[in-house]
Formats: sequence, structure tokens, C-alpha cells
Amino acid sequence: MRDQESNSVSRRAFLASAAAVGGGLLIGFRVPVAGASQDTSALAPNAFVRVDRDGRIKVTLPYVEMGQGAYTAQAQLLAEELEVDIEQLTLEHAPPNEALYSHPVFGDQITGGSAGLRGAWEPLRIAGATTRVLLINAAARRWRVNPKTCIAERGEVVHARSGRRLKYSELVDAAARLPAPENVPLKSPADFKLVGKSVKRVDTPDKVNGRAKFGIDAAPAGVKFAAVAACPVFGGKLGSLDDSAAKAVRGVRQIVRLEDTVAVVADHTWAARKGLAALKIKWNEGASARIDTKQLMAELDAGLDQEGVVAVAKGDVSAAEAGAASSYEAVFRLPMLAHLAMEPINCTAHVRKDGCEIWVGCQRLALARRMAAEALGMPAEKITIHNHLLGGGFGRRLEADYVAQAVRIARHVDGPVKVIWSREEDVQHDYFRYHNHSRVRVALDAQQAPVSFSHKLVGPAVMARWLPVFFKDGVDFDIISVAAGAYSWPNVRVEYVRRDPPTGLNFGNWRGVGASRNAFIVESVIDDLARRAGSDPLAYRRKLLAGSPRLLAVLDKAVELANWESPLPPGRGRGVAVLDDFGSYVAQVAEVTVGRNGRVRVDRVVCVVDCGLAVNPDIVKAQMEGGIIYGVSAALYGKITVANGRIQQGNFDDCPVVRMQDAPRIDVHVIPSGEAPGGVGEPGTAVVFPAVTNAIFAATGKRVFELPIDATQLRIS
Repeated sequence: MRDQESNSVSRRAFLASAAAVGGGLLIGFRVPVAGASQDTSALAPNAFVRVDRDGRIKVTLPYVEMGQGAYTAQAQLLAEELEVDIEQLTLEHAPPNEALYSHPVFGDQITGGSAGLRGAWEPLRIAGATTRVLLINAAARRWRVNPKTCIAERGEVVHARSGRRLKYSELVDAAARLPAPENVPLKSPADFKLVGKSVKRVDTPDKVNGRAKFGIDAAPAGVKFAAVAACPVFGGKLGSLDDSAAKAVRGVRQIVRLEDTVAVVADHTWAARKGLAALKIKWNEGASARIDTKQLMAELDAGLDQEGVVAVAKGDVSAAEAGAASSYEAVFRLPMLAHLAMEPINCTAHVRKDGCEIWVGCQRLALARRMAAEALGMPAEKITIHNHLLGGGFGRRLEADYVAQAVRIARHVDGPVKVIWSREEDVQHDYFRYHNHSRVRVALDAQQAPVSFSHKLVGPAVMARWLPVFFKDGVDFDIISVAAGAYSWPNVRVEYVRRDPPTGLNFGNWRGVGASRNAFIVESVIDDLARRAGSDPLAYRRKLLAGSPRLLAVLDKAVELANWESPLPPGRGRGVAVLDDFGSYVAQVAEVTVGRNGRVRVDRVVCVVDCGLAVNPDIVKAQMEGGIIYGVSAALYGKITVANGRIQQGNFDDCPVVRMQDAPRIDVHVIPSGEAPGGVGEPGTAVVFPAVTNAIFAATGKRVFELPIDATQLRIS
């Protein structure tokens, strides 16, 4: 575990890191290289590439694949500079190793925040280029020619004048003895052959033919299976347990009791689940047993009337409000949300006296290893983690609670044990996106133009627990993200009141993070202000975005593709929203139909994204499409409620997602760009909330201030 000093970050480094996440600056780091390889059977000049004598090129990918196309895009970056085809690469998961595979901004081994490709953009290209230059230098020495007269192409070094060729595999021994070059030149985008192309995804074939291995597929020899039940009241503990009926179930081998959890270990999953159902458990529910959603929301509402920490201050909002001709004020309330990844939470662990072996899919491997080590009282070096594909993450697998739980169970079991949560256990013991309430005030002049923008946010401090470098002076930099949007307000104040949930109610990151809250709020306010001024919401936005040409460009393209001016029949409406976050610029136009019963159907979403250079445009489109579906599901249905200290939802029947027949038509357009890549995993989700609710307003004249959308408020009586 790293010491306190290694976790500290200077103010300059902190600001640079925060800017990187917001898209303003990305700090690269030099790839660790060895002066001379000790293993001359292979060339391994850095943490990412190994060229074997048999011609195999093994690539270690630092960011995990959870369906977002990470492996393909990373492979494109490295293959581009290494001058090989992707098919020549053997791709491997990175093991937990903060020293080699930490994200340059987050400072830990993390895949999240729409920052994976941004973190890989420079290091993986340098890794490929370093290896390429070493191989060229080795060939040039053998031929006794100037390296500048040699080029690399498709896994070979070629001497341009003589036509002589050597395969990379033939140069391994010589290259491994050379000093690693420094400051290697990287390709100009004009010379790219793979980057910027929609090459086929490297993970698709095995997912189609069944060879792909997810965490839930792990099957070490002799594995047993465990079903678990944690206390349904958050913060509660195990009381008494009658396990006699469970032990009588054929195939059940043992019952493991933890402080707040019971696990039934069996020969197969069905026996484990049947045994679990047979348990007679009494829980010590604790102090949270009377808590409900109404109480939680009341606590956040109370925070709206309390003084908070000023997170952003520009100009003099108080003076602007005092001299204003009129003002606008609105309160927004956002619910708790679950992640609902398709692959339920699972982890396989084998605890021995001399170490522990773990098979899992996780977005934060180094944390998983640290938590396993802490749970076992064992040095981290004794923990081996085999990372697998993830069947969805969305921020849930940024946590490692399920890894710690699995090793605590496994220490009581002889041999490996696979712990699989039921869907209900997954939903009810999630790390939720917690409630978020906001009050926005806008002061207006006589012409209804804004002269100040004030936003008070009440919500949790995820970063204070999860990544403290992004929590400073009482301000959580996640929850205030894009809290004023990208608009040119003359005076701005963003104020933050911290309200964490009760102890035991877990909260964490959810796809879109701060923007999934604040884009809805800011873009709803802009729409309201436009209507109040008697202006088209498009024209109103354009005026306030005059200083953001890239955002204006995506906005103009989106409304063009959506045929913004064309009439719609009664009951239908179009809404627009924009976002500048994650290093990308996104605009969406949604078309909705609102029935007389208030039911909303999202018919179409037009999405335009400028994400800098699109390493793989097809993956960018897929990410935006997936993000939009995820956001539409949450806007229409997403809500986690509490009664008697218990989460009331448990499966897709009461926590639904958009089904295929209800999915909107989605048209994604990627703006060509030569800028460094931005993130695309989360912006699509964040923007679709306000695009849909603004479309509802256009169709009905009714403003949505709370999510999910309540059909009873939209009915035509």
C-alpha cells in the first residue's frame, strides 16, 4: 500500500489533473523503459510491449474492456506507432500494478471517467514508437547503415535503398541489448494508417463464438459456488441464524457467517441458491431501520436553505441580483440510481496460507488488490488477480467491495469459491448515485438577458471517499462539474452543500458522474429562460455560446440533421441540449411523443459529437448510442427508493430499462477533428436527460423539474 506522501498532490498538479478530466489539459507520462533487457529471448523495452523470438507481439493493455471498445482503440494506438497490423498483436489484461499502469491523471489504476483513451493516447503511442525505433536501430547496425535510411512496415524493418528486410522476430536479440531511445518522434496524424479508422473490434469474435471470458466465467479446478445474502437494512448486522434446512439441501457443503452477510457454499449455483432460500435469518437492523426516501429527500431540501462552500465565483452575483429587473428561480430534484450492469456482481477467490488468487472483472484493479490484502491481513504482493472482461461497469465496478467480501468468504473454504450475487442482491447493495437537489437563480435585465447565474447544489461527496485528490477545501469536484454549463454568464456563483447518505447506504460513481446531474439542470434552465424571453431555445443558446466555437459547431450540425424547423403534429416536440465535458463537445436533439395519459415515448435522438480525433469512429458512435439508451432508461424509469432502511427495488421488473421495441432511432454524427481525443463513454448519457425533457416541454408546455419523468404530471385531463 502506498504511503501518505505518495498520495499527496501539489496544488499545481491537482489543478492540472482537474483540467485534464474537464478536457482542458492532459498530462502525459513517460513510459517506463529499461536500459537493457535482461531477458534476451524477448524484447520488452517498456510496460506495454513484448516482442518474442517466435514473432509474437504481446501487448499489455492498461485500461479494461467492459464493452466500450477499449481494447480495440488501445491496440490501434500501439499498432499505429509499432507499424504492425492489429491481427499481429496478442492482447493481455494488465495485472494490478500502480507503478506501471496508473492513469496519468487519476494516479491509480482506473478505467473510468471517460478518460481511458485520453490516458492511453500518449503512453501507448510512445510505447509503440520506442519499440519500433529500437528494432530499426538493431537492423541498421546489422546492415551497417544509417537508421534514417530504414523504415518499419507490417512487422518488418526495410532498408529503403537495397530493399533488404528483417522481421521483428529476427531482431529481438540485438534490439534487447541496445539502450532504449529517449524522446522518440511520434507520427503526425496525417500519416496515420489505423488511428482514425473504424477497424473491427478485437473482442467481438470471441464474444460471438463463446470463447470470451468474463469474471463470471472463471472456473479454476475444484471451484465451489456461493450464494450470499447481506443485511437488507443498510448498516445492519447478522443476528441469529438457523441453517439446519439449508444444510439438508443436496449439494450444500457449508454455511459461512460474516458480520453482515451469510454465504451458502455448494457444488453448484442452484444448490447454493436453494440453500440460501432455506436459511432462517434474523438481522440486527440497527439505526437505519426507520429511514425512508421521504426523510432522505427532506434532508437534502433542508440543505438548499443552508450556506454552503463557494466552489465557483465570478464577478458579483449579489450586486447583479440587487440591480436586476426580474429573476428566475427553480428547484430540481434527482433520485438515487442503480447501475444495472448486465453481468451481476461476482468474484472467484482461492485463499491459501501463502497467498490468495482472485478471478474478477474490475475497473480498479489495484484497489481490488489492496482491499483483498486488507481483508486477509496479507501483504498485497501475496495477492494475484486475474482480470477478465466486464459485462458492463458504468461505475459500479470502480468499487471493490465484492472482492473483499469474496476473499472473506474464501478464507473459510478449502479451495476456490465463486461468489455470485443474485440480481436482487446486486441492486439492493449497489453503490448508488445518491440524491442530488439544486436551486438555480438567474438575474435578468429589462430585455430578459441574464446578468448572473447562481447554482446551489446539495448532494454527496463521492470523491472525498473514492479519490481524495478531487476533493479540496470542502468542494467535491465531481458534483460541481459543469454546474454552470459552458455559457457566458456575466456573473457566476456555484455553491455546494455536502449531504452524504446515512452510514451503510453506499454511494459512488454513476455513468456521466457530475454531468449526469448538472447538464439536466443547466439545460432545463436555459430552455426556460429562452421561453421567458420569447426566444427560440436554439437562438438563445447560440448567443450565450459565442465564445465556444466547437460547441456551436456541434449544436448547428445537430439541429441541421434533426430538421429543427420542420413542424411536428400535436403531442410531439423537439428538445435540444449541449455539453462541454470529458474533453468532448456534444449536442443532441430529441423528438418525443407524449400521449394523453402522459406516457412519454422517445422517438428519435440526433447526436453530434466532437471528441477530437476519433481513434475508431465506429466505437465512438456505439458509445454514444449506448450512453443515450442508458440515459433514456434512467430518465423514464430510473429511481431507487428506501422504506424501513431497505432498498425497495430488486430486479428489472421494478427497475426497468428501455426494451428494444421502445428504443428510439439514434443518429450519431462524429465531427472530424485533429485535436487530441476526448472521452465518449459518458457524455451521451448526460446530454440526453435535458434533450428529452426539453422536448417534453415543447410538446406539452410542462416543465420537468424532477426525475424520473412522472406521467401523471403530463396527463391531459
